[in-house]
Amino acid sequence: MYSSPVTLILCSILSSVAGQAPVVSVEPQTATVRQGESVSFRCHVRSGTQPIKLEWRRDNNQALSENVEIGPDGSVLTFTDTRPEHHGRYHCVADSSAGRNVATAVLNVKLNPDVEMIPQGPLQVKRADPVSVECRATGNPQPQLIWKRVVANEQLVLPHMNKVKILQWASVHPEDSGHYLCLAKNSGGVAQVGILIIVEGEPGAPVASVNPTKKTVVEGQTVTIECRASASPTPVITWSKLHAPLPQKHRVFGGYLTLIKVRHHDSGQYICNATNIHGYSEAYTQVEVATRPNATCVPEQVTLQTGNSLQLQCLAHGSQPIWFKWSRVGRANLPAGAETTKNGKLMMSRVKVCDSGTYKCVARNRFGSSEALANVIVNA
Repeated sequence: MYSSPVTLILCSILSSVAGQAPVVSVEPQTATVRQGESVSFRCHVRSGTQPIKLEWRRDNNQALSENVEIGPDGSVLTFTDTRPEHHGRYHCVADSSAGRNVATAVLNVKLNPDVEMIPQGPLQVKRADPVSVECRATGNPQPQLIWKRVVANEQLVLPHMNKVKILQWASVHPEDSGHYLCLAKNSGGVAQVGILIIVEGEPGAPVASVNPTKKTVVEGQTVTIECRASASPTPVITWSKLHAPLPQKHRVFGGYLTLIKVRHHDSGQYICNATNIHGYSEAYTQVEVATRPNATCVPEQVTLQTGNSLQLQCLAHGSQPIWFKWSRVGRANLPAGAETTKNGKLMMSRVKVCDSGTYKCVARNRFGSSEALANVIVNA
C-alpha cells in the first residue's frame, strides 16, 4: 500500500512525541551470599526517553529492610549485612513519560546451620529400653545430617545413620553407652550438638560379638570391624590376630578395629576379647584380602620367520578365578587360525608377515583387571 510523504512525516512526529519506554537490566541477575556478607545489584538503563526515574521494590510490595542502601541515582541496591530475611526477589522499576519497564534480581542468602537435640542429655536408660534421639536442624540450603560416635577421643562416623533425623534403638544395650554427635552441614558451615547416653546393665560376664563375622576387601582398601560386648561393668575390649601380630597399619579405638590399606598377607582370623571382673568372652571375624590381577606376557617380544609357530603365554597373579582375553591392537579380530586357551595362551601354527603387530592380553577377576602387551615381528 502506498504511503504519502505527508503520512510518513506525521507518523514520525507522533513517534517522537510518544517517545520510547525505558529498557533496563540488572547485574548480576542472581547472587548467592553467606549470611553477614555484602552484595550489590546495579540497574542499567539501556535506552528510553529521558528523564527516567529508578525505584527498587521487593516482591509483593514488601518494604525494604533498614540496612538496605540505595545509591543517589537509585540505580544501585546494596545489602551491607545480609540476613535470612533478605532472601528473595527485588525489582528495579524504571518510569518515564513514555512508559514503564521492570528488571528483576534474585538474592539467595545461605543460612549457617543451627541444630538442637531432643531430648537433651545426659540420657540415662535401662537395658533393653527403646531409645530415640531426634536431631533438628535449620539452615539454607537445608543441612545434611551426619551422626558420629565419640570413642577413645575419636569421632567415628555412623554411615548407616547418615541423613536421618532420628537416632534410635528398639532395644538398647550397655555397649551402646557413649557420647553421640549430630552434625548439621551445608555450604554455609557446620554446627553440631552432642548427647551422652548411659545404659544401665545387670552385673555379669561380657558376651562378645563382631560385625561383620566375615569380610572380603580388595587390597589397598581400608576396613573397619566392630566388636560389641554386653556386660556390667563395661568390659575392656582388645583385638588380636590368630597366629600373627596385628598388621602394622591398624587402629583400635573402643570396640572398633580398623585395618588401613590392607595387603594380601593381612588376610586371616581376627579375635575380639572382652573382659571385666566377672569374666571374659571372645568373638571371631575372618578377613580375606582379595587382589586384582597383575598380568605379564611371556615373551614380551618375539621375532619369527614366515611359517614358524607362535606361542604367547599370559601370566597373572591375583585372586582366583582369573579370566584371560587376547586381542590384536588396532584390529577388530585376531588373525585367522589363532587359538586361545583358558589358561592364557595364544597360539598360531604358521605365521605370516601380516600377522606382525602388538597383541594384548587382558586378565580379569571379580575385583579388577590388568593388561599386558607382546610385540610380534614376522619376517619374510
